[in-house]
Amino acid sequence: MAQQDLAYWQQQARELEFPTKAFINGAFVDAQSGITFSSINPATGQVLAEVAECDAADVELAVSAARTAYQSGVWSNLPPAERKQKLQSFAQLIEQHQTQLALLESLDMGKPIGDALSYDAPAAARCVAWNGEAIDKVYDEVAPVTSEALALVTREALGVVAAIVPWNFPLVMASWKIGPALATGNSVILKPSEKSPLSALYLAQLAKQAGIPDGVFNVLPGYGHTAGQALALHMDVDCITFTGSTAVGKKLVEFSGQSNLKRAFMECGGKSPNLVCADVADLDKAAATAVAAIFYNQGEVCTAGSRLIVHRSVHKALVDKMLALVDNWQPGNPLDPNTSMGAMVDEVQMQRVLAFIDQAKAQGAKLLCGGEQALPESGGYFIKPTIFDDVDAKLDIVKQEIFGPVLVIQVFDELEQGIALANDTEYGLAAGLWTSDINTAVRTSRALRAGTVFVNNWDGGDMTMPFGGFKQSGNGRDKSLHALEKYTELKSTWIDLT
Repeated sequence: MAQQDLAYWQQQARELEFPTKAFINGAFVDAQSGITFSSINPATGQVLAEVAECDAADVELAVSAARTAYQSGVWSNLPPAERKQKLQSFAQLIEQHQTQLALLESLDMGKPIGDALSYDAPAAARCVAWNGEAIDKVYDEVAPVTSEALALVTREALGVVAAIVPWNFPLVMASWKIGPALATGNSVILKPSEKSPLSALYLAQLAKQAGIPDGVFNVLPGYGHTAGQALALHMDVDCITFTGSTAVGKKLVEFSGQSNLKRAFMECGGKSPNLVCADVADLDKAAATAVAAIFYNQGEVCTAGSRLIVHRSVHKALVDKMLALVDNWQPGNPLDPNTSMGAMVDEVQMQRVLAFIDQAKAQGAKLLCGGEQALPESGGYFIKPTIFDDVDAKLDIVKQEIFGPVLVIQVFDELEQGIALANDTEYGLAAGLWTSDINTAVRTSRALRAGTVFVNNWDGGDMTMPFGGFKQSGNGRDKSLHALEKYTELKSTWIDLT
């Protein structure tokens, strides 16, 4: 698609119709209570739309529809090749509507339109298509047993899957859940964050258009403490899959135990280290990548490289190169294709991040740049790219996930010390390593306690690679064939031969 300008996207925004109703059993409906909540444009602070606020009553309707569809076999018993065709049609529709979806992501969440158009919308289409294509390539098993028996190991859909997704990548995170869950024959109830529900509701109409049967895919906008909790406690939901904070993930696991012991997969927070060794081969690339790793998507990324751990010998040179790049990441209007960093998702998140920054300043952390709100005249929620240097490991700004454009730098002298600093966290989602020595790369990546290790890059990977974390970053995995396993039950069948 040809590059468009700010005026073009502003005009597109004025003409866009916002989906506002829940999607249950193949139809858009108001919440049973009739209550709505406001979807806010974080770049202006203005209301975009009033969205149906679903609660436990709506959950009952959606679960009933999903269960009925599952038990009817209209989707669960459909031959895998036929499910594949419908999911590929779904993916094609996502691709065809990527302009509208990208615009919804930008307006609803504050991310730059260029990022939403180049990554979020295409990635969602690829995810749905990949899972659809994979499903008729996954075979069941015949166990090697005595010749007097036939032992089968088969995979069956779990049933009703509730997917609760976050506000930072609403479309991509939704696709990571619904792609494998639908491909394996489950019925799905998607609960988007109340901070960014619009793209999920748009997906619903595309799913129906693609021929996904009524009741198989449902979308419930609403709050976590009402709709989300009702889904997690529901006795007829077979699986709860979640991406979001560790605190909420823990509660959802508790709710699983309090109800029917539903399968619970949590992809939670991160405080990811980016380790730069003395023998880094390309310091310019390392600097540019380190900046992008924390400022991309306003730092509202679970894998954000929020802790830069640098060998003392290259520390000054690396920091100088990074500071020279910061001007390229100043926040701006998300609808401007030239904007590299947009708005924080809402005022609550902006104030939370600013509070961490103010606390670090008060505790004597060395501020190199940023550290304050930007563009207050816009009415939006912008923060300048912020870097603290040589920060004490005991400070909250080093320990806690901030989820904003805030980088802390730590310095090490010996590699073992750098590895120890990297692993000194309750999280374990991602880690980065910069070195020109293959032995250092292999041995250090083995030593880093993280679900994904990026060597001489940040955020590398595709749909073939599983995604998830160690420690309090959660359990389970999104993406790859391993995700398909998470939405199926294994059944062993032993047949005596006569």
